[in-house]
Amino acid sequence: MAFSSIVFLLYYLPVTLILYFAFSFSKTMQNIILIVLGLFFYAWGQPQYLILFIGTILFNYIIGILMTRNLRLHWVKKTFFIIGLAGNLSLLIWMKYTPLFSASLNTLTSGTIPVLEWILPIGISFYIFSGISYLVDTWTQKTTVEVNFISLSLYFSFFPKLMQGPVVLYRDFVHQDYQRKTTLRGITNGVCRFIVGLSKKVLISNQMGIVTDRVFEINAMEESSILLAWLGILAYALQIYFDFSGYSDMAIGLAQIMGFELPENFNYPYISKSIGEFWRRWHITLGRFFREYVYFPLGGSRVGNQDIIIQNMAVVWILTGLWHGSNWNFLIWGIWNFIFIALERLFDFENTKIRASFKHIYAIFVILMGWVLFRSSSVSEAGAYYASMFNFFEYPIINHYFWLFIKEFFVFFIVGIFFSMPIAPMINKWFEEGIILRIFVSPNKVYPVHHLNEYPRLKWVFELAYPFVLMLLFAASYAYLINGSYTSFIYFQF
Repeated sequence: MAFSSIVFLLYYLPVTLILYFAFSFSKTMQNIILIVLGLFFYAWGQPQYLILFIGTILFNYIIGILMTRNLRLHWVKKTFFIIGLAGNLSLLIWMKYTPLFSASLNTLTSGTIPVLEWILPIGISFYIFSGISYLVDTWTQKTTVEVNFISLSLYFSFFPKLMQGPVVLYRDFVHQDYQRKTTLRGITNGVCRFIVGLSKKVLISNQMGIVTDRVFEINAMEESSILLAWLGILAYALQIYFDFSGYSDMAIGLAQIMGFELPENFNYPYISKSIGEFWRRWHITLGRFFREYVYFPLGGSRVGNQDIIIQNMAVVWILTGLWHGSNWNFLIWGIWNFIFIALERLFDFENTKIRASFKHIYAIFVILMGWVLFRSSSVSEAGAYYASMFNFFEYPIINHYFWLFIKEFFVFFIVGIFFSMPIAPMINKWFEEGIILRIFVSPNKVYPVHHLNEYPRLKWVFELAYPFVLMLLFAASYAYLINGSYTSFIYFQF
């Protein structure tokens, strides 16, 4: 079940909120309701894997209890910890990568070894990471083992983060099971955040997805052009950003409504001036997970030896690529990012005196090249797409398809590019500091207007305009959902 589906908006969400707030007198009952509805939320899409999900929760709970009962025997506790990690990782590797390895072996052995195929459990990469975070945080004593099965189950099954993150570390969630507070401000902010995320997904990402799919289809028929190929990958860059950041906004908003706090996952990544900066702004919680549970245990940057640091980074980026999918494209994509991040570190790129505009162009170029690998279904398809972007001998610079897409989707491109930049927060800051008021209200005054409070009527207009705009966005999104076809979130496949 997706947040942008009619079933979720009209049935699941209202029922969830009604039941949740009806039992506001009991955190335990609220937690049980969230667990049951979280399991239903998961089973809606893949009921055949519900037992696997519940089994993962039970497995990690039992391992935690066994670790607690053997505190005095360090080697026994460590053994159970290793069993827990191995169990989580084995499940992830088996379910996600067995089809890839079996297909590769089938090719190498000319069909002798059969190909094993199955549908990947939705969200397995995310809930396995929850299990790893729980075990590592308790092993390193950053928090205590959870003996309350309800609390641990809530951490795994909390539906806003269940399918697609954000990746929440156990130690950041553990105290919210009974200590959270539901406030009117939190509910209001949560509703606003949810609507913004829904609008990102429905009004921008889905439209960019239409362009991306059509351009890749045209490219497969070898009827593309240079500019059309660049337009297609630009559309995909906007599609995946507004898809994933939109989901994160909706997840954070839903959590806020119920008094929970989830970490931020995006911070305008396309304004980055290096690949390192991009990954500090893109999927922030995944980067934190690998930093906390892979990079730091390997020694991080503290080892002093530059070669070892680069090796540690290579491990992280190979795992990052593999985490995103059971396809050789993703492994190459991870290595692609690693190469540039390693080079930037070696040459201290972010502190070089290169013009910011040139750094930004470089970063966007590398990011777009990476997205070609990410979007393509195979390495050969990615190679063909690169050819359509750069091979001036076989492809025309422009063709009629390009103009058709520009004519139909020009407004969506402009809106997407506009809102991928921190323009809205900047305008809001201008209002707070009085810059906008100084321009439109008192342009001839020498002294600046510092606060919106100096104009109470105008402040009232602005405060009224914001919810009105949100209502328009929700209405437009709902209209698109009613009249259009359902489009799944990209990261559901991971």
